[in-house]
Order: sequence, then structure tokens, then C-alpha cells
Amino acid sequence: MALRFEVLGKFNRARAARLTLPHFICQTPLFMPVGTQGTIKGLTNSQLQEIGCQIILGNTYHLALRPGPELIDELGGLHKFMNWKRALLTDSGGFQMVSLLHLADITEEGVTFQSPVDGKPMLLTPEESIQIQNKIGADIIMALDDVVKTTITGPRIEEAMYRTLRWIDRCIAAHKRPDVQNLFGIVQGGLDPILRDICVKGLVDRNLPGYAIGGLAGGEDKDSFWRVVAQCTASLPEDKPRYVMGVGYPLDIVVCSALGADMYDCVYPTRTARFGSALVPEGILKLKNQAMADDERPIDPTCSCMVCRNYTRAYLHCLVTKDAMGSQLLSYHNLSYMMRLSKDLHTSIVEGLFPEFVQGFLRTQFPKGDVPEWVCNAMEVAGIDISSCCAPLTS
Repeated sequence: MALRFEVLGKFNRARAARLTLPHFICQTPLFMPVGTQGTIKGLTNSQLQEIGCQIILGNTYHLALRPGPELIDELGGLHKFMNWKRALLTDSGGFQMVSLLHLADITEEGVTFQSPVDGKPMLLTPEESIQIQNKIGADIIMALDDVVKTTITGPRIEEAMYRTLRWIDRCIAAHKRPDVQNLFGIVQGGLDPILRDICVKGLVDRNLPGYAIGGLAGGEDKDSFWRVVAQCTASLPEDKPRYVMGVGYPLDIVVCSALGADMYDCVYPTRTARFGSALVPEGILKLKNQAMADDERPIDPTCSCMVCRNYTRAYLHCLVTKDAMGSQLLSYHNLSYMMRLSKDLHTSIVEGLFPEFVQGFLRTQFPKGDVPEWVCNAMEVAGIDISSCCAPLTS
């Protein structure tokens, strides 16, 4: 096992920890930007370090297509190839095949899909996914799982969960670098509490370095979403990191952290930047709106990032969607916001002020007291009183 996870502070289920990885010592809760091809679109590595990015996520599928695992390995691994001195995590490649390509078939052997290069069928097995990730060399690597959208119901969910458990054993057997790379298993089981429970128990029995909660953020209702997170975090080991995959909305991260999750990733902050939207404590600021055309304020007066220190909303309004610099500056700000949110979560838990942080966050996002019911339900389970943030119910 090539990681150490030390809980530094707790409030009920929420925890702040030090996660020591081969390339970096991280503080959790943490958000990981998605660098599909070994780069975060429009940002340099020094900018990412500047804003406090701790782990970048790379997509195994895209890196395997170009430049290829052999070349990355020859050139000293992805850290050296992209000149990133902090931590990296790679996904297994399975999700891209399900979401991006005409999926041919998922069988016991692996995932068969059409090659985007020549259209020929290709097979990704658990063994091959791990071999590719071993060559890429990330600090954390993900097991190949049988990915099913949460909106699907019936026997397919059960089949995928049991196959995910069988495949984890093949991933463990294929993993040749456990001393420098940490293999995380992925909890599947759709929205079925019984299947999720079986999967958690099966993975915990394998004593892995860390665990991910997969198959969420795919269109399920928010009430189902938080209940799956709450169920899984309650059963996963206290001394191992818990990673909720595909989660990037700030509200979701605050709720999941309250329920005991530690790590998150999503394209949302950078993708929404490319559409001209900035993340602010109140929610979203749409720089495209005509009201921004003569607004001399920064995006967020409480933010000390390079963009907020140097540029006005009016200037950014001019740039968004018309000039590449617009999406670069908004990506910088949005990721800076996510890093500050992560840091504030960590600090508030360590200092014993987590309930006050959550209350302040919700009051700013929902000044009228219209906190969604699912958030109220989740916070009740997390043991955090948010009654002061919610408008009284009128009969």
C-alpha cells in the first residue's frame, strides 16, 4: 500500500484528513480537476499549483489512444511527461467506452468497443486496464468496473455489481506496482441498498488502499444520490479514503463531505467556464448576460485569485465565448473557487467549525431560505442543524 490516510479532525460523519501519496501530501476533502489528455484545458501546471491543486485526474482511455502507454512509460511516466510534480489519479477507461462510443458488448472477459481510429472492435479487459495504468504511473489507479447508468433498473444492475466484484480480483492479480501505485475499488449496485451493501462488503474484504462510490451523478434524483453516498460512507473503513466519482457541483461536495466522503472529480468547473459561467458563493454568475457589459466589479469580491484581482466582469463579458482567453480566465477562477472550497471544508472541520461553515454556505446560496428538501434530509442524517438557514414551512 503506497498511501497513508490520517484523520486530523471530525464532526459527526465529516472528516478532514492528511492523505500522503507517493508524489504529494494532500489535505482532504479535496476536488480533482479532470485533465483528460494529461492537461487541464487552457491552464499551465504552474497555474494549477498556484491555486492549490493537489491531484489531477487523467483519462486512461484518452491517454492510451494518444500518445499511448508505451511512449509515456519510455519517457518516465505521466508525471515526468507532463511535468507535474504533485499527485495523479487515472480512471480505468471503462466509463469513456460506455459514454463516448458505440458500445459493442460487455462480457465476462471485458468491454468490447469500436476503435475510434479504424472502427475495428477492441477489447479492454481488467488486466489490460491495469497494465496501461501501471505504465502511466499515477499515484492512484482505478479498477475496471462494469459501468451502468443509475437510471437503469432490473437484473442488469445486479449483474454489473457482481461482475465488478469478480473483476476487482483480476485487477488485483494484474497490478504489478502496489508499492508505488494505489488501486482503488469502485462500489456499484445502482440505487439498490442491498446490492450496494454486498458490493461494499466484498470490496472491504479485499483490503484495498481506498474506495470509490461509482455509478452516481448520472441523472438519478438527488434524494437517491445522497442516500447512496450516506449508505456507502457509513460502511466503508474509517482509515481509508472515500472518493465519490463524477461529483463537481459545490453544493453536492458540501453535502457529501458532511456525510463522510473525502475526494471528488468532475469536468463541471472547467466546462461551465467554457460556456461563460463563473462559480461564486451565491451560485453561478453568467458573464454572457448583458447586465455584465458595464459592470466594473470582479467576478467575486471575496475571491483573491489572479482573475478577480485583475479583471472586471465587463472585460470578461467581452471575452467569453468569443476569445480563448475568456474560457482560460474563467477556468482559472472556477478551479480556484473549488480549491478554496476544499480548503475551507478541511479547515472548518479541523477547527471544529464545520456546522457554522455549512450554515454560512447555505445562507449565501439560498438567501430566501429555500434550501432543497434533499439537502435538509441529508444534513439531518449528517447531524448538522441547518434550521436557521431554512424558511419556515407555510401551511
